[in-house]
Amino acid sequence: MPNANEDSPSTLSQVQHHAVNELLRVAPVADELGRRFQEAGFHLALVGGSVRDALLGRLGNDLDFTTDARPEDVLKIVKPWADTVWDVGIAFGTIGCQKSARVGDAVRSFQIEVTTYRSEAYDRTSRKPEVSYGDSIEEDLVRRDFTVNAMALALPEQRFIDPHGGLEDLAARVLRTPGTPQESFSDDPLRMLRAARFAAQLDFEVADEVVAAMEAMSDRIGIVSAERVQAELNKLLLAAHPRKGLGLLVDSGLADRVLPELPALRLERDEHHRHKDVYHHTLIVLEQAIDLEHDGPDLVLRLAALLHDIGKPRTRRFETDGRVSFHHHEVVGAKMTKKRMTALKYSNDMVRDVSRLVELHLRFHGYGDGEWTDSAVRRYVRDAGPLLDRLHKLTRSDCTTRNKRKANALSRAYDGLEERIAQLQQQEELDSIRPDLDGNQIMEILGIGPGPVIGKAYAHLLELRLEHGPMERDAAVTALKEWWAAQG
Repeated sequence: MPNANEDSPSTLSQVQHHAVNELLRVAPVADELGRRFQEAGFHLALVGGSVRDALLGRLGNDLDFTTDARPEDVLKIVKPWADTVWDVGIAFGTIGCQKSARVGDAVRSFQIEVTTYRSEAYDRTSRKPEVSYGDSIEEDLVRRDFTVNAMALALPEQRFIDPHGGLEDLAARVLRTPGTPQESFSDDPLRMLRAARFAAQLDFEVADEVVAAMEAMSDRIGIVSAERVQAELNKLLLAAHPRKGLGLLVDSGLADRVLPELPALRLERDEHHRHKDVYHHTLIVLEQAIDLEHDGPDLVLRLAALLHDIGKPRTRRFETDGRVSFHHHEVVGAKMTKKRMTALKYSNDMVRDVSRLVELHLRFHGYGDGEWTDSAVRRYVRDAGPLLDRLHKLTRSDCTTRNKRKANALSRAYDGLEERIAQLQQQEELDSIRPDLDGNQIMEILGIGPGPVIGKAYAHLLELRLEHGPMERDAAVTALKEWWAAQG
């Protein structure tokens, strides 16, 4: 393979030519920007993930550049050129902008970030990045997380720069660090999570020495803020191969630090007390839930699939007949889910939705005997609320039995439940079940003002609605008065 640092275009490998061709695809933006920096006396290069993705044939509209220009100089260069400029990252040496350009027959909008060369970027005892600017692109590349992200394409001359063998590692689909992994992870421990995330996103293997450093240094992740950890976990879960990344987190010991409920699912089993391997069951449920997604990755569904059984270790009981039970693990798991997601700084809405799905994921079991009344179906829909579609997917995904007859029976039972829900929805607008009288009507009929008793009356009418379906107004008024009389 030719030297990746060789300047002559004639020595570029076929893969390097592919990278240049990918760059030419966005030349109206990249070349023009490169010339502007050159005319101002500065260097500019496409860098990091943009070069990696160009080599993989998946370069999108987000372009990352690096330069020797300081942020104030970058602003002066891009302001007259870009459609929009933002400087929220200027404290970290980054200027962002948006630029529209014609590519072929279409006009495309590019999101661009230009970052000044960096050298040492992190205080090794602090959660806060400490930015220090560098003077060369080689100095910038050596501080990047992995060799496949430490390649650059100088502009406008289109010179390929690869001082750490990133091209070779990309071809081998392996993640290595430019320097030693110990130095890299000391600079920024979050890179250990990024290794798992990139393994999940790119379907790459992680080099043995990198895994060994992750195992030895997993406790270092404790200095990283919960918000940054959550962001990496989200990217991992939303990737194409999340199971690969999660397995690396568990095997390296990182999951013990950031998501201990996951490795805790590896319950010991013996020949006398048989039950499913809960950890592997969970990973299969996650994959099956992903297969049911129709509109792109769904973080709420994937988190619920990952966490749905985390209550099992705390509720496991060995029965006298040799069976193992996990009574109420869905209730315990919902509480654990809320606690873990709150610690990871998820939004209140996200915590509420995921923990609710965990709590409801067993509700369907028992329907297969055909004894659910219409009122039970109404309650199922009411309790799921806007999460009903996700609950359908989670419940279907939770079947991992190898017994085809049992799996088919469960599938048919859930088909039947969904059909009944659809029929009832057609009959009575099941998605928004409310009593047949509202609060104002209750106060008018009973001749009383606002107070706790109105809520009690409302709840009573809602139970009647769930149990018997819609009521005519006269019947609802009669039922309300009967209830009121019984209150004394």
